[in-house]
Order: sequence, then structure tokens, then C-alpha cells
Amino acid sequence: MSNEKLLEILKERFETHMERHRKLSWDQVLEYFEKDPSLLAKVQAMEDSAGQPDVFVLDQNIYFIDSAKESPEGRRSLCYDQEAREKRKNRPALSSVEEACKAMGVELVDEKMYLALQALADFDLKTTSWLKTDPAFRAQGGAIFANKHYGRSFVYYNQADAYYSSRGFRTFVKIK
Repeated sequence: MSNEKLLEILKERFETHMERHRKLSWDQVLEYFEKDPSLLAKVQAMEDSAGQPDVFVLDQNIYFIDSAKESPEGRRSLCYDQEAREKRKNRPALSSVEEACKAMGVELVDEKMYLALQALADFDLKTTSWLKTDPAFRAQGGAIFANKHYGRSFVYYNQADAYYSSRGFRTFVKIK
């Protein structure tokens, strides 16, 4: 997809969901792309894997965050990290969430950000999303994931080597 086409898609999404970024104009967003040319490639990777990135203002910071209603289809069936993937002897996943984030040049959404997103809209009503897991918890073999049901967000844990066709992950790029 060309840069122009991507910017058209992002602008339309931006204008459709102004509640995510009150008091911010599209021209201001374009300035961030001009200041950091690598930003467009990262957002492109988010878009290419069905994340539907949009601009969000959370705690005075500005981010591009995946806004797909369900965990992005292009990022499912992955275990949490490379260590978990390599330890899984029986039917290992093709990759992991952390490896995919690194390849895309983006960060994995953590629990705090996920709950803030859920306060703005309903995401993951049919799917779940891996979340950035505290290293101390991960050292014990687990990782966390979340979803929303009955109007409430839930955070769970699983073995880090688990993967499911309905579990993906959400990413972000901080732009200010």
C-alpha cells in the first residue's frame, strides 16, 4: 500500500473516532510523521496485520494503538515469546507475540493501556489479546491476556507457550 493510501485510511479513521483524541487535529498528527519518518512504517505494519491503528490520547500522551474490534486476525495463534515457542516440543507456534512486535517495530499493549482502551470502546468481545507481562510473572512460566464480556474487562493468565486461533495481540507506537 502506498503512503498516500495509508494516510487516507488513517485520516478517515481519525475523523470517524474523534472521541479517542479530543482536541487533536489531523494536521498535528501529520507533523509527527514529518518529525519521525520511521513512524509511518511502524503504523503500516500495524495496518498490514489488520490492527486498524488509530490515534489515542491517554494520560497526556499520544499513541497509535490497534483499534480493531477483535484481536487482529493477522496476528493470532502465537505463543507469548521466543523462549515459550522454543520450549514447546509438541506443535510449536510459528512465531511469538514478542518476536512479531520486534519485527514490526512496535510495542505490546500492557494491562493499564488495555483497560484504558476498553473504557473508550468495546474490544475483544469474541477474541482475547496477549498483554505485556511483568518479567517476574513471566519468569514463572505465565503470561497475561484479556478480553471483555458482559460490559466488563477481564485479565487472565495462561502458560506462555499456549496459543489459540482466537488469541492475538494489540500493539502501539507512542508518538508524543
